[in-house]
Amino acid sequence: MSTITLVGTRLADVGQEFVYQGEASACEGCPYRNQCLNLSEGVKYRVTDVRDGAQTLPCGVHDDGVSAVEVEPATVRANVSARNAYAGSNAKLEGPCPHVECPSHEFCEPTGADFDEEYRISKIVGDPPHDYCHLDRDLTLVEFDETDE
Repeated sequence: MSTITLVGTRLADVGQEFVYQGEASACEGCPYRNQCLNLSEGVKYRVTDVRDGAQTLPCGVHDDGVSAVEVEPATVRANVSARNAYAGSNAKLEGPCPHVECPSHEFCEPTGADFDEEYRISKIVGDPPHDYCHLDRDLTLVEFDETDE
């Protein structure tokens, strides 16, 4: 189900994804705060529609202002332990990885997922993009279900 919210004009493109970080100190006293602060903190969203004819409103956080868009929770791709990883099962991230140069790093530490949470796997994507894991982990690339709000 989509939600209408305000996002920075740089994010106001269909397909753009972001993780909602919650209220900033500059939001205090803003007349538009109820339209902006209506998402769930830490959840990854995808812009599904940009409202036609919506005006750009001034914002203390986004220097070019904000625009009205429709968003939906987005799936998160992640590397998880290959053991017992199948669609419909639950999995956790394996833990932090210091190897930021690894092509799999963005999936070992994905935005929109926390290490201490368990997520339902919606589908198996396949092998991770790395040739070998520097931490000797046996990993599978999966897609988690959208986070419930």
